[in-house]
Amino acid sequence: MPVVATEACRAADGLPLVSLHGVSKRFVTRGGGDVLALQHVTVDVFRDQFVSLVGPSGCGKSTLMKLVGGLTPASEGEVRLAGELVKRSSRMIGMVFQRPILLPWRSVLDNVLFPIEMLGWQTRQYREEAMRLIDLVGLHGFENARPNELSGGMQQRVSICRALVYDPQVMLMDEPFGALDAMTREDLSMEILRIWTEKKKTIVFVTHSIPEAVLLSDRVIVMTARPGQVVMDLAIDLARPRSLTTESLPAFSAYVQTIRDVISGKYKGASWQ
Repeated sequence: MPVVATEACRAADGLPLVSLHGVSKRFVTRGGGDVLALQHVTVDVFRDQFVSLVGPSGCGKSTLMKLVGGLTPASEGEVRLAGELVKRSSRMIGMVFQRPILLPWRSVLDNVLFPIEMLGWQTRQYREEAMRLIDLVGLHGFENARPNELSGGMQQRVSICRALVYDPQVMLMDEPFGALDAMTREDLSMEILRIWTEKKKTIVFVTHSIPEAVLLSDRVIVMTARPGQVVMDLAIDLARPRSLTTESLPAFSAYVQTIRDVISGKYKGASWQ
């Protein structure tokens, strides 16, 4: 049964890898006013967890990801990574966006190795790892292909490899399947679960799909409309490994309905029995 608590998924050492405490974010508009995107958000994510963020459009999910990634500063509160205040982007973080944003003149392999070049590291030392990742996501034989020779789903697989190649501890995935068709989205969801199991990463995942969030996650963080606040932290107690057949379980449907009720304002407690 669903558990509305962070405690159910607390790491053995009790220390969060990603921590937001009392975080708010304001943006200044062109007219001189401001928009409050996030308000007093407190969330802890523990090592090796898969945590999804869901909520209405414009509730600040992507803004939260940018704060964790060091791409924009908080207006109030603290964002910490492994206990240290986040002041800039970190090598501990890998990011995957909704669109792959690949360099069109570079091959798949060279796109995967691009972060290594940006870090000033020797690409030849990471070539074997890049090839292994390309194989891992099912792109063996496409390492010399250009992005325009790949489908949208294949391009997103390259983007995932690029985020993994330097072995970050945390993966931030901001609606990575949002632009894909339903079947490709399902395939990549299963691919992400397999990679997460094999690579042992901490993943924070933004999605508009409630079933997708439940299928993938240890926890689902539910946010309110802007200004975004955390209204529920739901532990997902479904056996792993999971597959698409997991969606047929009554418990799965209960989790999905609970989250829908929270977002719509209809949640009255554990009434699904």
